[in-house]
Amino acid sequence: MQAIDEAAASTFITGDGRTLAIHDWMPPPEQGVRGLLLLVHGLGEHIGRYNALASTLTSWGFAVRGYDQHGHGESNGLRGSLPGDTTLLDDLAEIIGETRMHMAADVPLILLGHSLGGLVAAQLVARGLSRVDALVLSSPALDAGMDFFQKLLVRVLPRYAPDFRMGHGLKASFISHDPAVVKAYQSDRLVHDRISARLAHFIATAGPATLARAATWSVPTLLLYAGDDHLVTPQGSRAFAKSAPASVVRSVCFDGLYHELFNEADADPVFTALRQWLDQRF
Repeated sequence: MQAIDEAAASTFITGDGRTLAIHDWMPPPEQGVRGLLLLVHGLGEHIGRYNALASTLTSWGFAVRGYDQHGHGESNGLRGSLPGDTTLLDDLAEIIGETRMHMAADVPLILLGHSLGGLVAAQLVARGLSRVDALVLSSPALDAGMDFFQKLLVRVLPRYAPDFRMGHGLKASFISHDPAVVKAYQSDRLVHDRISARLAHFIATAGPATLARAATWSVPTLLLYAGDDHLVTPQGSRAFAKSAPASVVRSVCFDGLYHELFNEADADPVFTALRQWLDQRF
């Protein structure tokens, strides 16, 4: 691991032999480590886009680790593909296990998932696949907002052509109000617009499955979501917050913001909410 603004790159070999790209960021040595945040990115992007967020987190005294999910960034797999129904969950569970092997026992591990990554992180917690100390959800894809035709396709297509890939239809102009963020996203060679039938089915089914577990949620969670989100439906986050125990889940809606909360033109309130929540617990 390297210093605050630099990510140390490495690779992780999964149990079935696939390679995932890993990035690690560390706070200055004199600062110590308050905890480790494991970042899980969204659909079509990659963990390199989180360098600014990681830099802020390390300045607060947290170590940060992130990885490119299967079919994304510099990891194995056709863009947007998914070899198995639980691949994304299995990969995250393996990385958590490997990460804990190199952490001090008293250092807390906090998951921070955005969009698809938020859904993957929430599903892992809901299923109890790995032990984590806390969870942060940023615009999680708990409700993908599919219309009737899309839902029909997701039910039927994975049975006959699970590896069929198509455009995911997400509009870059709705990720942030900051034109520079949108331009960088559009010119990023590692960003793609592909989604397989199997991955679409995972998103469509994992969201309702997570909401069904909200009432019994027991892992301390910070839910941050955009009130003007055009890429996932804010109603999914609202439903989760309404069902989950208020003593466990802290929910903050940012009216008027777009999907990528940490990359918004005015992200200060988002970072303030995150820091206050982390400071209270770690």
